[in-house]
Amino acid sequence: MSADLAADYIVVGAGSAGAALAARLSEDEKVSVLLLEAGGPDSAMELHVPAAFSKLFRGVYDWNYDTVPQPHLEDRTIFWPRGKTLGGSSSLNAMMWVRGFAADYDEWAQTAGDGWSWDALVPYFRAVERTQDPADATQGIDGPQAVEHQRDPRPHTAAFLRAAAEAGYPVTAPNLPAAQGFSQTMVSEHRGGRASTADSYLKPAKGRRNLRIVTNALVRRVTFVPTPTPPVADAPRGASGRVGPGTRATGVYVEIDGITRQATAHREVILCGGAVNTPQLLMLSGIGPAGHLAEHGIPVVVDAPEVGANLQDHLVAGLAPGAKGGTLYTAEKAGQLVNYLTRRKGMLTSNVGEAYGFVRTSVADELGMGEGLPDIEIIFAPVPYVGEGLVPTPAEGITVGAILLRPVSRGTIRLASADPRDKPLIDPAYLSDEEGRDAAALAEGLHVCERLLATDALAELTTGDWVQPVGGESMSAQERVELSMRRYSHTLYHPVGTVRMGMDAAAPVDPELRVRGVEGLRVADASVMPTVIRGHTNAPAIVIGVKAADLIRG
Repeated sequence: MSADLAADYIVVGAGSAGAALAARLSEDEKVSVLLLEAGGPDSAMELHVPAAFSKLFRGVYDWNYDTVPQPHLEDRTIFWPRGKTLGGSSSLNAMMWVRGFAADYDEWAQTAGDGWSWDALVPYFRAVERTQDPADATQGIDGPQAVEHQRDPRPHTAAFLRAAAEAGYPVTAPNLPAAQGFSQTMVSEHRGGRASTADSYLKPAKGRRNLRIVTNALVRRVTFVPTPTPPVADAPRGASGRVGPGTRATGVYVEIDGITRQATAHREVILCGGAVNTPQLLMLSGIGPAGHLAEHGIPVVVDAPEVGANLQDHLVAGLAPGAKGGTLYTAEKAGQLVNYLTRRKGMLTSNVGEAYGFVRTSVADELGMGEGLPDIEIIFAPVPYVGEGLVPTPAEGITVGAILLRPVSRGTIRLASADPRDKPLIDPAYLSDEEGRDAAALAEGLHVCERLLATDALAELTTGDWVQPVGGESMSAQERVELSMRRYSHTLYHPVGTVRMGMDAAAPVDPELRVRGVEGLRVADASVMPTVIRGHTNAPAIVIGVKAADLIRG
């Protein structure tokens, strides 16, 4: 065992939460931090050019996941990109900085305590954004996480916001805690370039002698030793109703250059792999549903039935009509690259999802959602975003899409085998709720998209032809809606909930993010979110990492 693989704290995963957490912990010179990242350094230009993010899909910086076939989406498997590099998915995402509503976090507080309420988390959001106004994330952008206005949005985006007003929707400032309408997107960029957590947290911290960052390091499992101290009283209990002997996390087995080595944590191990990799690693380490672990020959450390359960994600379905020139279809022309490299201006600074807005459907009323709270987000892109982002842009066009914000359906993450290199089985169970409320809400959202496209503001920009669905000009609005929902919908990249936090004994982690049933092990990433927010998950994931540092330091 090499000394360079021993530290007070081992952080597994250098993504949105993990990079922020490791940087914050290492601010204390008295402790040492070892950050282990399965991917390589964030060196490719495409990682830093905002509009190039989809070119990273299926590449070396992507875990390259797919779901199991989805019966309600024509039995399609859905591509799930997840960042596999420093910065994680914050190096791969569309940079939309959308906090969500205050009510989302107050709902977390009902499950996980007042420390996760909106009022408790606002100071963390402000610290991450370096702004004092929760309704305006535009000032003081030289803080750790850069958040700024788009530098060069397409004129089509202003037309979309005019269309929203024409259709009777309010156009408001972004990131309001309540009553937010339609807005131009704030972005996690700095001077026109992506600002991942690798840029904003790790690079300023890389000179610290107490922080060691190891890339291309695949963690295989957490290691444990028995202790005389019994586990916490509210640990998950198996079918027998009994809790096993005291157990403490001591480190991890990690594969580097094809060799498996042991890394030792003197104080704690913190898992920051996200909603897919964290439950996978917990189960590989013996923490998960006992029956499922037994199927793969994994000894049970803690029978925790909810590890890998409660999976929630935002499903998006887009309508993409043809449009007149000036869309991002021409973003790859040589002149645009020169403009970006010399001035940090032009189409390549675009995050693609340049505007969005919130609406409430009749399903929200049926489900008894709080008054004024939306269940659909409308997203706008000045380009036809088709083929899950895996195909070249086929033509000039725009996309107006509907995002299902509060799915009733729940999915799972399960092991395919006991081999850490085997991809887990991802089943988001899209649109699977028995009463069909998810499909009904998403369909209502797509009809809102149809109404927006019919406004004078957008009709002036569109051509009457359709990029998606193909042949849409000869279909009725209802036919376009149904086809878009079933055949063309895909993830908006926001999986959460698979290692949820809560005050109840069934929650895999407690409100201080400690894994129940063992000592010295925490989780800090989107997997702990009890419910998916009405927004985009990158911002709260970073906040979870920053807050976790405070929890660990007491």
